[in-house]
Amino acid sequence: MNRFSRRPAMTDSRFIELSARERAKGLLDAGTYRELLGPFEYIMSPWLEPQNIVPAADDGMVVAKGTIAGKPSVVIAIEGTFQGGSMGEVSGAKMAAALELAAEDNRKGIPTQAVLCLETGGVRLQEANLGLAAIADIHAAIVDLRRYVPVIGIVAGTVGCFGGMSIAAALCSYLIVTREARLGLNGPQVIEQEADIDEYDSRNRPFIWSLTGGEARERNGFVDKLVDDSLAAVKAATVECMEKGKPASLRNERYDEFLTRLNAFDTRQQADAKLTAELFAKGNRS
Repeated sequence: MNRFSRRPAMTDSRFIELSARERAKGLLDAGTYRELLGPFEYIMSPWLEPQNIVPAADDGMVVAKGTIAGKPSVVIAIEGTFQGGSMGEVSGAKMAAALELAAEDNRKGIPTQAVLCLETGGVRLQEANLGLAAIADIHAAIVDLRRYVPVIGIVAGTVGCFGGMSIAAALCSYLIVTREARLGLNGPQVIEQEADIDEYDSRNRPFIWSLTGGEARERNGFVDKLVDDSLAAVKAATVECMEKGKPASLRNERYDEFLTRLNAFDTRQQADAKLTAELFAKGNRS
């Protein structure tokens, strides 16, 4: 295909190459996409311009309603190319409110599903406490909504999912990742800054992916599905998770088990893929 050829059909697209808006539109059934508080509403962060940062008209957060496999759904997608997908007051409020409205739908007998495309480094440092408060609201909204329907998280790449939003990912009913995804509480550069390069070399990509990459996270039982990097594969996995309904148990309910394993780990050792696989063996998932 030369540069003058048509763009490949959306179903042929690599998921990680799509923008947040394209991801949301591609996940929803054709013709059902309806965006809420889109860029032409100009609801953007008031805190960035005073700090000489150009704001985005949608604050890097896409909220769209429609259907997935015929079921009422809301897709909330973070634009990782804007400020590293960081969560500020406005973007966080958009996500939290969308989840809260979906819960209200369910209480009214409308079984609205929720899909979160999580491409984020966590809280936006320029909005610090406001971003943290918004993330707390998101956590509460996920816990509320997942009582009614599955809340499905997708981490694809290239930013990954870190910080307080990694906790949001862990609260989801199901998590879908690609091999290119990364998922962790602290980002590589943060760990290196705090613990030194001998502990964690943020430039050692094979090492990083061996610990926090999608394949490693699936192998160790922290996510539910590892899929190919294509819109068709991600959507098929999303529909499959929806059809499963609410899971019998949730990862965060197993905190005693995880703490017991962590406390047994000798931190004098350098963590690596082999040790983490032994510590969190997929076969031990309940």
